[in-house]
Amino acid sequence: MITSARFAALGGALGMVCVGSSVAASQVLVGAPLFTVQALRYTLAAVLLLVLARIGRRPLPRPRGTEWCWLAAVAAVGLVVFNVAVVRGVEHAEPAVIGVAVATVPVALAVAGPLAARRRPAPTVVLAALVVTAGAVLVEGGGRTDAEGILWAAVTMLCEIGFTLLAVPVLDRLGPWAVSLHSVWIATVVLTVLGLAVEGPAAITQLDGGDLLAALHLAVVVTALAFVLWYTAVDRIGAGRAGLFTGIVPVAAAAGGVLLGAPVPGAAVWLGTGVVALGLAIGFARPAPQRTPERISPGAGTTTPSAARTSP
Repeated sequence: MITSARFAALGGALGMVCVGSSVAASQVLVGAPLFTVQALRYTLAAVLLLVLARIGRRPLPRPRGTEWCWLAAVAAVGLVVFNVAVVRGVEHAEPAVIGVAVATVPVALAVAGPLAARRRPAPTVVLAALVVTAGAVLVEGGGRTDAEGILWAAVTMLCEIGFTLLAVPVLDRLGPWAVSLHSVWIATVVLTVLGLAVEGPAAITQLDGGDLLAALHLAVVVTALAFVLWYTAVDRIGAGRAGLFTGIVPVAAAAGGVLLGAPVPGAAVWLGTGVVALGLAIGFARPAPQRTPERISPGAGTTTPSAARTSP
């Protein structure tokens, strides 16, 4: 029998596979106007999330009080700055360097996630995170970089951590669908303003068919689908365990490269993939503890029954 927690975990894994598929799409967009194409991507994703939520009758609570601040932080750090850091980073470092930086996220979330929830990090999860990180680094390998490349890699890592942890305080009351939708449309507004100010209104005319297809893939698969799956996993099994799935990203990226005609990976990639699988097995050897039925929503001052909203 697949429990709600296991279903959420499978969704988290699938969400990271979706994120791994963004590598090929992002390579297509290297020469496209950065802010404009990202604004288009998030606009499409916001519309899709809203339509699917209405069709599926998913509750979309309106943020209130400090919840707006948390959502704005998710949008600014996890979406806007993250995309800028990745693009600027690969100008000074090989993609593998950025990938290795992101590969350290499981360890950070395994420790910081429980601490943010005022719980002690589980030793098994921390061990699993170390194993997953080692496997992800093996998959990514090394790479050439300079001082600025290292700086952008560090920013990328912090943004990836912030994308998860900054959403934790509002997930309980708002739910994965609302957090995804609100963070995406806020990022859309910011990127649109940046696009108009930096690249100009005519930048949209520079996008060709390949750019539009890549933006569509990023909007549907990497944003709308992956965000809901990921935040559902974080909500159901906690940031620490969900963070283990970020080790799947480089594995999915390597597999996607082969499907697109890249050479078959070498021994280090296969070994790294096996190590990631071992880490996930360690982390999920025992079921996650049940979440408490009542939670305190930040800034609201009241408890909200978790059964009051529906999650995918």
